[in-house]
Amino acid sequence: MTRQELIDQIKEKRTFLCVGLDTDITKIPEHLLAEEDPIFSFNKAIIEATEDLCVAYKPNIAFYESYGVKGWHSLQKTWKALPKNCFSIADAKRGDIGNTSKMYAQAFFDQAQSGMSFDSITIAPYMGKDSVTPFLDFDEKWAIVLALTSNEGSKDFQNFTNTGGKQLYQEVIDKVNHWGTIENLMYVVGATRGEAFLDIRKHAPDHFLLVPGVGAQGGSLQEVCKYGMNKDCGLLVNSTRGIIYASQGKDFAERAREEAVKLQKEMELELFHAGII
Repeated sequence: MTRQELIDQIKEKRTFLCVGLDTDITKIPEHLLAEEDPIFSFNKAIIEATEDLCVAYKPNIAFYESYGVKGWHSLQKTWKALPKNCFSIADAKRGDIGNTSKMYAQAFFDQAQSGMSFDSITIAPYMGKDSVTPFLDFDEKWAIVLALTSNEGSKDFQNFTNTGGKQLYQEVIDKVNHWGTIENLMYVVGATRGEAFLDIRKHAPDHFLLVPGVGAQGGSLQEVCKYGMNKDCGLLVNSTRGIIYASQGKDFAERAREEAVKLQKEMELELFHAGII
């Protein structure tokens, strides 16, 4: 999916919601455990219930890899079930030396080789340029680089300040900007960062930002939009637990849709106030 296609979907669906598919077999409704592939059955129902309310889906790869070959098959089937008008994110947080990154890129981008072709993948940039650029060698694919996250240990490194007063996450964004463009690079910024989005936008004014942490993690959608939205929206706001685990009963898909509708309506209002729709 190109940048313009993503923007068009945001305007058409009046939402910038990304639904996380961090599917934990211990949390899905018990009746699904009798299915041949409970994880895929759960994902398929969630996708069918929400596809008109979101513009992206983000499977967290660890939740599939942990089940070995079976989990990988569930991931392949989930990718195939994703609507073609939704942006697909392999939340894998890969980052290694060049030849290894190339193999990771093929695993998630090369359908002929792996059976999957996600639109994007999340990247940890700690090892530098050769851990990121192999993912950018694929046409119309995206690298979504970790910038300023909201996990407990994020301040251990990300806010380190050098003698010139520049923080590490700022250096990451400024450096990575030179390796790609707004057409193939995004950044991960945690929703709980609030006013930090103002600073992020100084370094990445036109890039899309993938924003986890709204809902169960306590992030405010209104603050994210106030400080982080740009003229094209420029945001993909992810919600996982608040949607996919809204119910553990047989009504799980219906309840997931109800929660997604709530977020879609909030996002529609924000897009309207910003003059984007």
